Amino acid sequence: MSAIYPYNCTVCGRELRYQGLCWHCKAEQERREVMAWTPEEIEERLSGLIEHVERLEEDAWDKDFQNLLHCHGICSPELARAALEKEIYYPPELYYHAPADVRDGLVRALLETEDAGTAGHLMCCLAMQGDDRTLEVLRELEEHPRPWRKELYVDPSVYAQTGGWTFDKAGQRRQLNFDTCYPLIKGDRGKDTAARVFRLREDRCPHCKGRLVDILTLDGRDRRLEFLGLNGVVTAVCCPGCVPWAEPAYSRFTLDGGSEAVFPYFQGEGEEDSDDEMIEEYEDNPYVLGTEPVPVFYGAGLDGTTCTVGGFPFWIQDAQYYPCPDCGRTMKYLAQIQWGALDFMEGTLYIEICPDCQVISMHHQQT
Repeated sequence: MSAIYPYNCTVCGRELRYQGLCWHCKAEQERREVMAWTPEEIEERLSGLIEHVERLEEDAWDKDFQNLLHCHGICSPELARAALEKEIYYPPELYYHAPADVRDGLVRALLETEDAGTAGHLMCCLAMQGDDRTLEVLRELEEHPRPWRKELYVDPSVYAQTGGWTFDKAGQRRQLNFDTCYPLIKGDRGKDTAARVFRLREDRCPHCKGRLVDILTLDGRDRRLEFLGLNGVVTAVCCPGCVPWAEPAYSRFTLDGGSEAVFPYFQGEGEEDSDDEMIEEYEDNPYVLGTEPVPVFYGAGLDGTTCTVGGFPFWIQDAQYYPCPDCGRTMKYLAQIQWGALDFMEGTLYIEICPDCQVISMHHQQT
């Protein structure tokens, strides 16, 4: 055993520099404990958060708030009202699908503020609220900008992406995420084939000469994946050595399971340093599709250890949706693969889809 890694995780066997559980197994254990909260425990934590909502000003991702949102899918109107009264505008998830009175309060604050930073936070909050009145307000601000717009980097339609949607110049809404979420969990890949992560291919990358992989395959005919609206098999293919530096990488799929990578990749192509034996190790992973759906923010948890299909991702940086190279419309978030779950590298791979053009985009973020 290496002197650098003298210990092993007591659950998964990962090599560690310390005794105990690895980060992933510890996060999984804590998540199971939170998921087991009783209704009384949930109510107690929510009531405490509402009563002391000002603590979010010091720690926006308060542990109780994070667990209630990510593990139990609780978006409380009472908590949103309490936060609005205290003028707490971060994290914006506080206002996910908030009621009309809260929305109106956010709109008033946005239209009255002269501070660009506050306006940016408020637009993110409204993006999370996301109803037709919010769309109307953000569209009006895009067409008739306030003075603070000059201090911001992007338009209101981009701020809307925080909430998983956007709008075009005609004011037509485009949904950018699915309202159903399934986790990828450890299981028997021989029995459950609805999802497959990291499957080796025979073709090779023209840049680094490494083997390509089907990084994610989803069978839309499985009842759990019916929410995708795809009656067939969707496969995302990439070069794992180059995709972390591509902005983004694209591939095409056919619903009979066919797929092909789109080259060239741009920006930071990988060097020619192929190691087939190392890549083969990552194919032997245990991930299958979970048996039941989870809250839409389940994969957005700050531990950054969960691989999910649908719902909201864990954006390490800002929300980032790419245009389809064929039709030009903003692509829809499909799934996230946490590289750490495969022991491949740090960061997250985000997979987006244009169902109409049968195009996949893949891009990487890390701290």
